Amino acid sequence: MTIGIVIIGRNEGERFQNCIRSLQGMSDRVVYVDSGSTDQSVSTAKDAGFQVETLPADRPFTAARARNAGYRRLVQKFPDTTFIQFMDGDCQLDAGWLKAGLEFLNNQPDVALAFGRRRERFPDASIYNAMCDLEWNTPIGERQECGGDCLVHRTAFDEAGGYRDDLIAGEEPEMCLRLREKGWRIWRLDAEMTLHDADLQRFSQWWKRSVRAGHAFAEVSWLHRNSPKRIWQRNVVRAVLWGAGLPTVTLVAGLFHSAFLLLFLLYPLQLVRLILRSIRAGHPAAIGCFELLGKFAELQGVLKYHWNRLLMRRTELIEYKK
Repeated sequence: MTIGIVIIGRNEGERFQNCIRSLQGMSDRVVYVDSGSTDQSVSTAKDAGFQVETLPADRPFTAARARNAGYRRLVQKFPDTTFIQFMDGDCQLDAGWLKAGLEFLNNQPDVALAFGRRRERFPDASIYNAMCDLEWNTPIGERQECGGDCLVHRTAFDEAGGYRDDLIAGEEPEMCLRLREKGWRIWRLDAEMTLHDADLQRFSQWWKRSVRAGHAFAEVSWLHRNSPKRIWQRNVVRAVLWGAGLPTVTLVAGLFHSAFLLLFLLYPLQLVRLILRSIRAGHPAAIGCFELLGKFAELQGVLKYHWNRLLMRRTELIEYKK
């Protein structure tokens, strides 16, 4: 069984240097796909001996487009490749991951892809990094979706047709849905996989990331609105309910009777519930606050997607590492 690695990146700087160092001795089949970097990423990848693919700027850059391009370059250069490890340029690969992932996939022929524990490299640097680290800590076992780092069986990837190039976010869960509809399974292993460096230091970065999540919820759920698996429909409903539905209903009803304004008390009640849940789980109380606040950012993303859909135009890439 042969394995190749596809890395995608855009202006990752020192984070990409750390990524390269983590891959030493892992595989001689590595493709780096660059999406318009203005730093030294391309030359750095070439110096490391990687195959390098630079995406032309004739259409919008997306992670999905980059991963598909990397996959095509990989199998063109190394046609006998059986498994592909996808990862982001701001991640470091754990030394034991490929062995653990390959062993599992070889013994589970109906599993399309496996992924392990992605950790934040500096979870204590900010509350935003800490929230990312919690987000990556998904339950062990069969799952419905994965993130950007995953080990994929080539047969399954080909059968699914890869990622959707046009998605600006949410391309991994969307592909996982199509794989599951074809009878494949997705699995989270109890193994270390990657170290991720989100480098989220400002509220504005977290907000943009949450807006991007809302956009992904809206777009992917709309694309698969007729699927019985109902991907991310609850996420959209929650964003609309807490971000706009409850305030609108309360204000309109309050015009008829002031008692309806008491519905606004649902917000502090929900906030207390989320804070207590966070504390019981051993997490900072602030995470409960951000969980509720995030619904307003997600609503912005939901509205952004559907507004652009009605106008028949594409949403530009939502970048938060600026």
